[in-house]
Amino acid sequence: MCRRSMIFGSVMAIAAASLASAAGGPVARKPNIVYILADDLGYGDVRCFNAQGKIATPHLDRLAAAGLRCTDTHSGSAVCTPTRYGILTGRYSWRSALKSGVLNGYSDRLIEPGRQTVPAFLHQQGYRTACVGKWHLGMEWPRGKGDRTENIKSGWEVDYGRPIVNGPLSVGFDAYFGISASLDMPPYVFIRGDRTVGIPTVEKTYVRKGPAAADFEAIDVLPALAREAASFIESNAEAARGGKPFFLYVPLAAPHAPILPTAEWRGKSGLNDYGDFVMQVDDAVGRIVASLESSGLADDTLVIFTSDNGCSPVAKYPELLAKGHDPSAGYRGTKADIFEGGHRVPFIVRWPGTVKPGTVSDQLVCLTDLFATCAEIVGTSLASSAAEDSISFLPILLGTGNGAARTSIVHHSINGSFAIREGSWKLIFCPDSGGWSPPRPGSDEAKGLPPVQLYDLSKDRAERRNLQAEHPEIVARLTRQIEQFIADGRSTPGAPQHNDGAPIVLIKRNQKTP
Repeated sequence: MCRRSMIFGSVMAIAAASLASAAGGPVARKPNIVYILADDLGYGDVRCFNAQGKIATPHLDRLAAAGLRCTDTHSGSAVCTPTRYGILTGRYSWRSALKSGVLNGYSDRLIEPGRQTVPAFLHQQGYRTACVGKWHLGMEWPRGKGDRTENIKSGWEVDYGRPIVNGPLSVGFDAYFGISASLDMPPYVFIRGDRTVGIPTVEKTYVRKGPAAADFEAIDVLPALAREAASFIESNAEAARGGKPFFLYVPLAAPHAPILPTAEWRGKSGLNDYGDFVMQVDDAVGRIVASLESSGLADDTLVIFTSDNGCSPVAKYPELLAKGHDPSAGYRGTKADIFEGGHRVPFIVRWPGTVKPGTVSDQLVCLTDLFATCAEIVGTSLASSAAEDSISFLPILLGTGNGAARTSIVHHSINGSFAIREGSWKLIFCPDSGGWSPPRPGSDEAKGLPPVQLYDLSKDRAERRNLQAEHPEIVARLTRQIEQFIADGRSTPGAPQHNDGAPIVLIKRNQKTP
């Protein structure tokens, strides 16, 4: 059974943009797609999303001015790995084997064998596909004895001279350059394709201690990724102009810890190192976008910029708040939390000739929605077993949508706590933050609180007034809705699917945060 992407009431706009016809035909000229994902960048860290923000982000502000800014966009999770899984598969990560937490630099591949992915799908549509950046979705490192099942403990069990298996190249990318996981997770070595760039011979500590290539320095990673992304664009420009488009996924490793702005940026924000690092991220985005312009591809390229979750407490919130900067822009919580600060993220789209410059949308978007959007852009159906939680936001880009295409979204925190959003109502299935903010799971502060929280975000963006006792009918309705999403193995129309791994528990009690 297939699920066909449809565009309601937008035939004329699509024709004008050379997109799919109402019958679902292919585009006349498929756009290049560049998807840039910052790491731990807060909603309020981008100036155009936070008028009171104190960090200058001129490149991102210009990108938004030339396109669309979405103000109600959410990552699929409040932490790194699960959001990345959702972006590339169009499926909530809690349906996978990963029910809480994140992977490490030596974890095995999370994306299930045979599962359709955005890069594999676009490759089938004639795209050249590349990933430049932090992977954090697992890969199989060869052990010295060839045993791939033995748990890696120190990192020195790995034979770094042999190819890596089941990494980015195994899920549809033609090319890869980057690091295996977060910048604070060993091994500290670049990877190109399926091999490391050099062999780890020394031990270094970037928060965590582990094997490192002698010339690898964490401070060099962001500049290296920006250069590599620009180089990919430049080297594929001629083919793109000749009708061979590309999909470039750029999951940056910053401003995630370790927070290491280069000398050029240190002190520029007037706040702290985190503010400086955000400014450097903005500059890296500017360099990537500039490469599109210098290569003559800007008008034929869809550029998306967003973040994998909210800002981390490592940014030193008290320091920033004391100087008037709130990374969460008035929303409650931080990275890892079920509260808005954990998963509400900036979302910018530039697509010349299709997206009207300077537009703003308050319609609900999830980062899992990339897959269905790409399918609708190229006018191709998705199998019912693919992208189970992906809803196209193409009507938002075209400005043709009558009302929101996505009416609900499921949120997930680091410890596996759930919430469901519908309209302005948000129902949280835990008494606490589900993450790192107070009240922390398992804390004395959380004891005795109601098992669920209900907030009306239209009146209470800070999620301070729990209305669960006043609106039991809404609690009941939203509970039934999320239970249906879980039972069906999907939140979109189509044949029921199965969830992988252990059974999903909706309400967890007395569970501490990792």
